[in-house]
Amino acid sequence: MTLRQEDKDALVMYRLQRANETMAEVKGTMQLGYWRIAANRLYYACYYATCALLIKNDITAHTHSGVINQLGLHFVSKGIISKDQSKLIKHLFELRQDGDYSDWITVEEKDIKSYVEPAEQFIKTIEQLILNIPTN
Repeated sequence: MTLRQEDKDALVMYRLQRANETMAEVKGTMQLGYWRIAANRLYYACYYATCALLIKNDITAHTHSGVINQLGLHFVSKGIISKDQSKLIKHLFELRQDGDYSDWITVEEKDIKSYVEPAEQFIKTIEQLILNIPTN
């Protein structure tokens, strides 16, 4: 299905908005001590931003792994997104998977807190790319 440019632009902005709203959810769930939910929301905040970037660039992915792979193929390999940011979304994906589906995995505060600022920077980097704002 091919989107009209205005629909594509609206979808990109919607995904960016969801990324930022989801980061706000991370902070709210952290205040309540819901670390497993915070892990889920951290990953999804980065996922929504990544999807926005892929949509903006007419790149299709049908799975979560596909989104991460396409990010690597089109942006990390070209030095547009750093390898550290690529590792971040991969790790958050694994943490989310473990938290959502593994019965014997406990997600704790120490597992989450160090990822909040890098996730916010990841989203900011993608927003800058989408909006053509020069990066620092």
